[in-house]
Amino acid sequence: MTYLDTHVLIWLYEGSAERLGPAARKAIGEEDLLASPMAVLELEFLHEIGRLKPAASKLMGSLAADLGLKICDLPFHVVVDQALRENWGRDPFDRLIVANAKAAGATLVSKDANILRHYARAVW
Repeated sequence: MTYLDTHVLIWLYEGSAERLGPAARKAIGEEDLLASPMAVLELEFLHEIGRLKPAASKLMGSLAADLGLKICDLPFHVVVDQALRENWGRDPFDRLIVANAKAAGATLVSKDANILRHYARAVW
């Protein structure tokens, strides 16, 4: 299974898959796709401040229909327990998105250099 970072969700929704790196495209094409609930919340925040046109529910519904994307259902306390060990960043969204993937033992597709530096299973 492969988790997708927030910017990856946006680019896939916009039809901008060419922006993805080769390892990212490979992971997306070969694995079941998941999004952390924190990525969904970040999408909605971006929508609320006017940086993203569609609401999170519309974007996620589209990706679910097009790519089979699902929202991870790991218990929140499991994700938070993992996030408490991720002391390399101060962005709560990044920290919880990485923790979600890590708690599931999964790959995370992200272009974020800080995530790539600190999570061995992150790919771009």
